Amino acid sequence: MAAAPHIELDSRSPEAVDGRQIRAVTFQDSRLEYVRTTLKSADLSAPGSRAVVVGSGRGLLARGLAGLGFDVVAVDPSATATDMAREAGEGEHPGIEYRTAPAEQLGLADGAFDLAYYADTFEITSELDRVLAEAARVLRPGGVLIYDTVNRTFLSRLIYLGAFQRVPMTRIMPAGRYTAARLRTPAELTAALDRQGLRNEDICDFKPKDPRSLVKATMARRKGRISDEQIPPIVDFVLAPDARPLVTYLGYARKG
Repeated sequence: MAAAPHIELDSRSPEAVDGRQIRAVTFQDSRLEYVRTTLKSADLSAPGSRAVVVGSGRGLLARGLAGLGFDVVAVDPSATATDMAREAGEGEHPGIEYRTAPAEQLGLADGAFDLAYYADTFEITSELDRVLAEAARVLRPGGVLIYDTVNRTFLSRLIYLGAFQRVPMTRIMPAGRYTAARLRTPAELTAALDRQGLRNEDICDFKPKDPRSLVKATMARRKGRISDEQIPPIVDFVLAPDARPLVTYLGYARKG
């Protein structure tokens, strides 16, 4: 099966609606909260450890992990995103290494990382096993893979295949970025991880406290009334470890 077509960021213009950036700033607090929780569960210390962020976009999550003490490599398939991430991180975290490469072929050394975080990646690839095999290759034995992705449910299809791609008022992604076949249930992802020697340890739902706030913020961003950075105060995402994921979920696995 062919890989999903590569889609560059819309524009460097501050007014451009970039769906990946919207997701990054909206999910950032939840992502870092989950990382901190996972570090405790996995008995992993950030200072002195190496992390790779795959699907790093403009580098927000990479800078967050660097702030926790990780030595970070940020990888994204978009050269434009890599350039923007490098520019944004020059003053804040100049030690982050930025690379342009697909998730299926990272070009990194075997067993080089203690932690790999895959953001906005699993739900856009048609070659999940290749992506996970590459993750397993670059992780050291006992290393931890953290991910966030999109479940395949009726609600997630309405949001990701409909509102985010087709409805003019709420569209933030190019057509074709998401398809039903590339959205995976937790059970399907757990099985795929297992095939590559990665033992899934946790699944955690995360969602907006009030879904109406997400619609409100998306429409305001589409109309240019707010910037990407103004979205998080409007859309408060929370971790819900005891809930069944209806749209998005986080999780982590360990390399055996």
